Amino acid sequence: MGAGRLVTTLAPVEPRPADEGRHLPDPGVPGWEESWHFDFHTGDGGLGGYVRLGLWPQWGVAWFWAALVGDGRPLVSVVDHELRLPRAPQLDLRAEGLWSSLTCETPLVHWSVGLEAFGVALDDPREAYRRVRGDLTALGLDLEWETVGAAADHPHPDGYHLPCLVHGEVLVGSEVITFDGWGGRSHAWGDGQWGDESWCTTTGRGDDGTTWHGDAPGAVALLGADGLAGPGRLAVQGKAGIAVEPVHHAPVKVVAPDGRTNRLARSLCRYVAPDGGRGTGWSEWRRPPASP
Repeated sequence: MGAGRLVTTLAPVEPRPADEGRHLPDPGVPGWEESWHFDFHTGDGGLGGYVRLGLWPQWGVAWFWAALVGDGRPLVSVVDHELRLPRAPQLDLRAEGLWSSLTCETPLVHWSVGLEAFGVALDDPREAYRRVRGDLTALGLDLEWETVGAAADHPHPDGYHLPCLVHGEVLVGSEVITFDGWGGRSHAWGDGQWGDESWCTTTGRGDDGTTWHGDAPGAVALLGADGLAGPGRLAVQGKAGIAVEPVHHAPVKVVAPDGRTNRLARSLCRYVAPDGGRGTGWSEWRRPPASP
């Protein structure tokens, strides 16, 4: 997917090293949230996952999500919306069945993510929207994100996104997987955007090294009645006709601190541009529940 063949990133931004850390909340924004998001995938889309930490200082809680998906394996999901806020300026979490550490090794260049947790293995990813019944499964990560491209603007609140090389180890059950692949990381702060808006964002890497990150207007229509995304076409940054095939689903039932419940469809996808260029990455779709 050469430059201009698939999509371009959002307008370049120049985050400061200090932006990597925590920000002071705006008391005038009741839904103010600060989040750090890390995703990873192999070039063929055969294995991938993500980690997301969200801080809600006005509500005194932290969110933590992690997921692993891949060929021939169930979704392993870790979701907790009732964690204590980590003590500033750290981003470490400690709770029953969960230890995580997000560490900025070199601002704007290198982050490490550690995780030891018990998740739930789900043969049917739609169960993530229900009672989350599955087999208790250990999930561990010891991964490094190293920046390999320019920062891009973030579609929501203030923030930025950076494309990355990702490497390290993934542990699931008794299996240890040496991981070398690609991904990205995002940091955003401001209105948590869990109101009435619908959105789709997409991020990934082309086979030729092109990276992208941005909104995909209209793509919410790809969501089925079961809350999972199906195959269709995206338009990103004015470039239409990009075929998207969600190959592994890792959705989250999102319960906001004020009680609002949403379904967030996240999928590891393969992409094909009209001229045949190919790529792999993550997309997420949000459609708020219909009004009574």
